[in-house]
Amino acid sequence: MGTTTSVAAKSVHLRDGLVKGGRLRTWLVRGLLVASVCWLFAACVPRDGHVRSYVGITIPTESISDHVAGRMDELGIPGLSLAIVNDGEVRYAETFGYADVAAGEPVTDETIFEGASLSKPVFAMFVMTFVEDGSLDLDRPLHRYLPHPDVNGDPRAERITARMVLSHQAGFPNWREDRIGGALPINFEPGTNYEYSGEGYQYLAMVLREITATDWSGLDALFQERIAEPLGMKRTVFIQNDMTRRHKAVPYDADGVPVDWRADPVVSANESVFVAAASIHTDASDFAAWMIGVMARSVLGDGAYRELFTPHATPPPDGLDVSYTLGFYRPEIPLTNLYGHGGNNDGFTSFFLLDADDGWGYVLFTNSEYGQEFGEELLLHLFAGPSRTTIALTALSVFYLVSSSVVLVLRTVRRLLSAAYRPLRELRSAGPAGDLIHEPITG
Repeated sequence: MGTTTSVAAKSVHLRDGLVKGGRLRTWLVRGLLVASVCWLFAACVPRDGHVRSYVGITIPTESISDHVAGRMDELGIPGLSLAIVNDGEVRYAETFGYADVAAGEPVTDETIFEGASLSKPVFAMFVMTFVEDGSLDLDRPLHRYLPHPDVNGDPRAERITARMVLSHQAGFPNWREDRIGGALPINFEPGTNYEYSGEGYQYLAMVLREITATDWSGLDALFQERIAEPLGMKRTVFIQNDMTRRHKAVPYDADGVPVDWRADPVVSANESVFVAAASIHTDASDFAAWMIGVMARSVLGDGAYRELFTPHATPPPDGLDVSYTLGFYRPEIPLTNLYGHGGNNDGFTSFFLLDADDGWGYVLFTNSEYGQEFGEELLLHLFAGPSRTTIALTALSVFYLVSSSVVLVLRTVRRLLSAAYRPLRELRSAGPAGDLIHEPITG
């Protein structure tokens, strides 16, 4: 999720127990938190010109716009597109800055950005459509569908599954171009460790292409048919077309210099390739339509969503404890149900976060190197509002500690009572009358 400012910097660093504690406790404590903060600030009544923060407090949209514009200046972000979802609907969608600084061309609703690794959760949803129709098994070795052409000499490749790929446990590096010589090694026994890998996602895309007997363009057409069209995503593709090329923002490096991606032979070679891990092109409002589809459990059945949201791997520590599901990061923030991802291609960075049960989330795209950093930081602004997040997170932590203590006491009492009544239960179930329980004495 990056090495930048995180919620952990503002909260008591608590981990564990969100799933184990049960959804009831999560929502009970969140309800207490929201009720308390609303009582303190009387700020939970939705009204025009406001959006709902994660804990339910209203935030003026003007303050969001001012904050975004100010941070863009401080970080040197040329252009940005932001959408905020409340109750399963886009309640705020704004564009800022320039798509092309030299030409003075502003970012508009039509501006297209590279989503980079925001491709991964979208691709994971696409993969699950093949799991549901029976043409792909998450736990069947991909070798049985299509042997990987570059690792056939390593027998470990025959044990790699789609589940391992989607959770970054295949053992591949991120991209072979990052390694001298361009070889594709397997760095550990598949399924036993975590290593973030675009190569694994691309192998799975090759398998889908094989299963469907199509080419890369055909696979993108299937994505449109199975995901984009049902969710109303009219401007999202994995392979560029005339529309995306015409409206695509100019990317800028960390110093604000335009990135000449055409000079990169790897990028040029992959321009017509469905790059499952990195080639999505979209805008904030269109991507928000996908987020809303996830929140509504559209396209897929409940079982597929359970698979997508189940934690499978633990990435290395990076400021905030996270787990990785099938395509999503899950930040371990107490009493939340958040899923998200960041994206980072040369000159394009992005970030999204959503609560799959609460209908809340946000997504931003930039033509800079600082969008993922700003996206993570923006949670501090949107969690409970710019002036209340610290108080809200402190209250959340206190409620979490109290509820955890109560649960621990109740479990201890239950164990003690169970131990005390065990002899009586044994007597009652010991067998036929007369073995241990005698008839009353008369006489």
